[in-house]
Amino acid sequence: MTSFSLERRPFTDQDVRALAAAGEQFTNWPVVYVLNDTSSVYVGETINAAKRLRQHRDPASRNRTMTQARIVLGDEFNKSACLDLESHLIRYLGGDGSRQVRNRNDGVTDADYFDRARYRETFDEIFEALRAEGIFTRSRGDIENSDLFKLSPFKALSPDQLAAVDGILEALFTDLAAATPSMSVVQGGPGTGKTVVAIYLLKLLRDIGAADDADAFEGDSVFADYFLRGYPELARGLRIGFVIPQQSLRKSVRRVFARTPGLSADMVLTPFEVGESDEPYDLLVVDETHRLTRRSNQSSGVRNRDYRLINERLFGADDYAYTQVDWIRAQSTHQIFLMDSAQSVRPADIDQDTQRDLREQARGSGHWHHLMTQMRVKAGVDYVGWVRDALGGSVRSIDLGDYDFRFFDSPVAMREAIARRDAESGLARMLGGYGYPWRSKGDKAAFDIEVGGLAMRWNSRVVDWINSPGSVDEVGSIHTVQGYDLNYAGVIIGPELTWDPVTETVRADRSRYFDAKGKEANRMLGVAPSDDDLRDFIVNIYVVLMTRGMRGTYVYVHDPALRERLRAAFGGAVRV
Repeated sequence: MTSFSLERRPFTDQDVRALAAAGEQFTNWPVVYVLNDTSSVYVGETINAAKRLRQHRDPASRNRTMTQARIVLGDEFNKSACLDLESHLIRYLGGDGSRQVRNRNDGVTDADYFDRARYRETFDEIFEALRAEGIFTRSRGDIENSDLFKLSPFKALSPDQLAAVDGILEALFTDLAAATPSMSVVQGGPGTGKTVVAIYLLKLLRDIGAADDADAFEGDSVFADYFLRGYPELARGLRIGFVIPQQSLRKSVRRVFARTPGLSADMVLTPFEVGESDEPYDLLVVDETHRLTRRSNQSSGVRNRDYRLINERLFGADDYAYTQVDWIRAQSTHQIFLMDSAQSVRPADIDQDTQRDLREQARGSGHWHHLMTQMRVKAGVDYVGWVRDALGGSVRSIDLGDYDFRFFDSPVAMREAIARRDAESGLARMLGGYGYPWRSKGDKAAFDIEVGGLAMRWNSRVVDWINSPGSVDEVGSIHTVQGYDLNYAGVIIGPELTWDPVTETVRADRSRYFDAKGKEANRMLGVAPSDDDLRDFIVNIYVVLMTRGMRGTYVYVHDPALRERLRAAFGGAVRV
């Protein structure tokens, strides 16, 4: 651990000028500084604090209105450690949410350097020192569990995320300069950070478009060139939207955007809002593209009407061949689709052919980007494939490291374990497929999931269920958690999935699957999900549920035959 001290000064012209005579540590030594007022905060690093803070006092600087300055000093600080501390504080301030973070996000890094672990121990003390002074209002654990932190644009990108953002920017600016329409696809499995890429990119584009003030060019980053040589002019004034099909995730992202300078809650859109817009967009970024829908019976008569009216307005007729993908492309010049075809969970989701066409078109134009690194689950890159193989009936070994994976014979014991984990670290929830009828919708006193002595109800709300007060005592469905992170997930694999010992295959029991929209025939298109289709949808659901837990996944299987098969498939797990 290294030592540090905290220099506190009012952020005035007189106090900043006095730094030049206060010692070499303020004029020729790497430091990190924090500027703040009651509603905003800015973090920087420099080797000349006196000069840098004078620049922030310039009348053209957006940071001139700050009222307090704190300079973090350390005898053993170096440039790499200061860059790391700067990024660390920016990330946590973004997640704290008590003040708007005025930084750009392109300088947030996660580079390794000599003795990093020792410096990181000091970072924890620096965090607590700043928290004691009111710069942070929540503990690190509370921040890390918050949506503001998980969905923040102030993230350090992995190498393949960084490559995707850089490739998208290069292609987009080339096409903007040439006035050429474009379409890009970012493909990645669960936990590869597709939503992080989208949010980071949107913030970066807004920052590039605003790069005309005195604070725009401090430091270096891999994206520094995009703040120069005409790129800001291309980005300035773009009408940009972020399309999120899932209602729950959409509300969480809107909350983050409302707290982020350059972004706004009204940028976050439903597919219907895109279709109904009277003004086209320059760029639409679509998260979870596989959850866009094709023409089908909607959840209400109003939505059936809206679907028809949008098709008629955009294309002149309500041709059933048009999907929400077509709305996106008709209403924008440039599109970026983020997708994982293996996360389609309902027949109304756009079909595999549509998704394949998007990928192939993007590949053909050099606009296809593949995220490979699984970043959510602390069980290694092969965890997702191992789960999918197991749910398909295959048995193979895997090294999960210290990931807490457990296989339970008792759902009551699993529920008690999840409750303990939630008390310890928060964000531990019970999850399930649709193998149990939703009785509590009509009878608030009724239990929905009753198995092995367990009696629980489905989620009482869809929007922001994970963070709702009663969620730890409920079971969340796929539509409450897709796109979210948990610390621990307790997954009940319901009776809708069974094991056939004769054919040695996993099968779907249609009669025990209670998501009506999940098995509904599409009369408009004249198609109906086969038993194999239904099984694939259900397996996709459980893959999603079993890839929510960052620190651990606990599993109970309802069907006895499937339980024994999965016990063999999850052979490295602990039996409880």
